[in-house]
Amino acid sequence: MSDALLGYGLSTAALLLFTTAILTTKLASSRLSLGLGFLVATATNVGFSALALGVQLAWRPEGLGWHAQAFWLFAAAGAFATYLGRWFFYESVVRFGPAKASIFQVSSPLFTALMAWLLLDERLTPRVASGMALTVAGLMLVSCKPGLFSRRQAGAVQAAPTAVSLHQRLLQSAMLLGLGSSLAYAIGNVLRGTAVRLWNEPILGAWVGAVCGLVLHLAFSSGKRQLAARLREASRSGLWLYALIGVATISAQMCTIGAMRYIPLSVATLVTLCTPLLVFPLSHWLFKQQEDITALVLAGSAMTLLGIFIIVLR
Repeated sequence: MSDALLGYGLSTAALLLFTTAILTTKLASSRLSLGLGFLVATATNVGFSALALGVQLAWRPEGLGWHAQAFWLFAAAGAFATYLGRWFFYESVVRFGPAKASIFQVSSPLFTALMAWLLLDERLTPRVASGMALTVAGLMLVSCKPGLFSRRQAGAVQAAPTAVSLHQRLLQSAMLLGLGSSLAYAIGNVLRGTAVRLWNEPILGAWVGAVCGLVLHLAFSSGKRQLAARLREASRSGLWLYALIGVATISAQMCTIGAMRYIPLSVATLVTLCTPLLVFPLSHWLFKQQEDITALVLAGSAMTLLGIFIIVLR
């Protein structure tokens, strides 16, 4: 199997796992609050990746080895992607809705490509660059809803009192939160891609990032004293669903980190972000959602698939 084919295979596996996590979130969010669920999922990230690392070391004849620079790059990636990226994204979802948040999210591969070009001298051919642009445009069409950026919706955000603090103004900016999430994920991707090329340990890298993200979440989240009581009172089914989300997301991260060793960082990121292609029809089928699959969604899906086809046939 060629390196490129292995990279695309790992990215596709990550896409399927992220899709599973998103669909499960639809079920879990009605049973458990997003904040507590995020903590459960992140803790599961740490536990499951530690288990996977133990299994890997038990079956692998050679030792783990050590690479200090790569270790700290993985840790920094966890701070940016697992903590900051998720915080910005979930904050934008709560304040402005998942559709608007996802519009900014699909720009992450473009930021990743720019930073990989500037910092790692990773160059994309014109064909791959055009395929990426087509894919991102298609994903924006798939994610976009009619009236998403209408003046009426914008006015709802600006209707807050004028005498607000700078912190509140920043949280009321869809542009800041959306781009903040996209940039944080992009920085995390570049750090992970750099680390795995120095030290081919994607499972260890995922575990290190998850530990860093969990520590930061516990350090800066409120209500830590009531955490044990909230967990005892929480829905058992909700806790198990968020644990499943944690298993799916950390497994997807392992696959994505592994793919970054074999294909360009921006391409690996782009493939894993094609979740709307699967989430929209599956949500319509599994959850009987009333939203129609419009001609705009079909056109965006066709553009996305064509863009990926151009990239893969590079």
